[in-house]
Amino acid sequence: MATKVIMPKLSPTMEEGQISRWLKKEGDKVSMGEPLAEIDTDKATMEMQALANGVLRKILIDEGQSAPLGQTIAVIGEADEDIASLISEAPAAAPPKQEEKKEEPPPPKQEQQPAPPQPQAKAAAAAASNVDGRQPQAAASDSGRVLVSPLAARMAAEAGLDLRSLQGSGPGGRIIKKDIEAALTQPKAAPAAPGFPRAVEPGRFQQAAASGYRDEPASEIRRVIAKRLVTSLGPVPHFFLTTEIEMDRAAEMRKGINALDPDLKISINDIIIKVTAAALMQHPEVNASFQEKFVRYYEHADIGVAVAIQDGLITPVVRSADQKSLSEIAAEVRELADRARSRKLKPEEYTGASFSISNLGMFGIDEFTAVINPPEGAILAVGAMTAKPVVRDTEIVIRQIMRVTMSCDHRVIDGATGAKFLQTFKKILENPLYLVV
Repeated sequence: MATKVIMPKLSPTMEEGQISRWLKKEGDKVSMGEPLAEIDTDKATMEMQALANGVLRKILIDEGQSAPLGQTIAVIGEADEDIASLISEAPAAAPPKQEEKKEEPPPPKQEQQPAPPQPQAKAAAAAASNVDGRQPQAAASDSGRVLVSPLAARMAAEAGLDLRSLQGSGPGGRIIKKDIEAALTQPKAAPAAPGFPRAVEPGRFQQAAASGYRDEPASEIRRVIAKRLVTSLGPVPHFFLTTEIEMDRAAEMRKGINALDPDLKISINDIIIKVTAAALMQHPEVNASFQEKFVRYYEHADIGVAVAIQDGLITPVVRSADQKSLSEIAAEVRELADRARSRKLKPEEYTGASFSISNLGMFGIDEFTAVINPPEGAILAVGAMTAKPVVRDTEIVIRQIMRVTMSCDHRVIDGATGAKFLQTFKKILENPLYLVV
């Protein structure tokens, strides 16, 4: 008997999924429990397994298209079974969501022939602008059209790759993710030296038309980020507390530990996580979240660590960081970050933090404010360590200074409560030997 394949719920906050890649094609035999497709959820790319034995008779949602939970996306049945009724019952696939575009007046006619666009930018933009939910095509070339997956088209556009110069390894010569990754590892030719600019005589320049553009469907994670930000900054009453911390002793401790055992690879961020957990245990009223009719206080410090990925931001959680050693935290953060970037995290690994940390210091950002991730009560924004002159005992000395800003939910944390937490955080981080007391 033919079976509908429906869009499954693969994460707690998932409302719809986007087909990243079908692992089977129409006509292939499938077995129950066998991976059938890769689904982009709001947080990760996860495998969907077949729930029946038979043949994949019909794919109703193509790669790059999205479907809400419970919608039929394919049909599994016997090779000669009539599935017409199941196909007719399935709703038509909706194209990927795109931003509305305002009408623009047509560009004025130009008497002079415009300069030709750069081949790489032209090919990449053409590929990305044709990601429309069906099997996308790159711009026409002398050898015909080029098949390319939505993810590969986006990666090529971001890297400025000419898709017409690549050979696809997917079905029918389709360019897929690994083809783009292979091209990016090839050594690049040295760019030609720019020519010396020459003055343009008055009246000889060309009138440029409005800039071209391309629209790409928003990924599931980007849509959820947009939705959650609206539910944070508006409804959640934020206030912010900033302090400066001398990091010389913490940096020296990190250097000493890594010198003893280089395999540990302790980072400053690992130390910040451990210190945050210790401070939360001394101030349990900060390790809390607002739950509409009550405030929830957590027994352990489950620290969310913001990690930048291709489509946005995800916060894998270090559970019970207050009970883990520095080396355990360092190893766990590296593993979680690696799986976050490859979109292999399980839902329980990126939900349910009691406090979060966002560190942009490695990007040279001195200070910033972070948006609270509801229902958490606070998030700590960490800036860069910078050598600065400071006055100590009437003398000017150089110290490694780091600025941190805590965003607080005023429904949970009062100003004095947040300030006392930051005092403890600062005291421990400036004197990290407190961690062994």
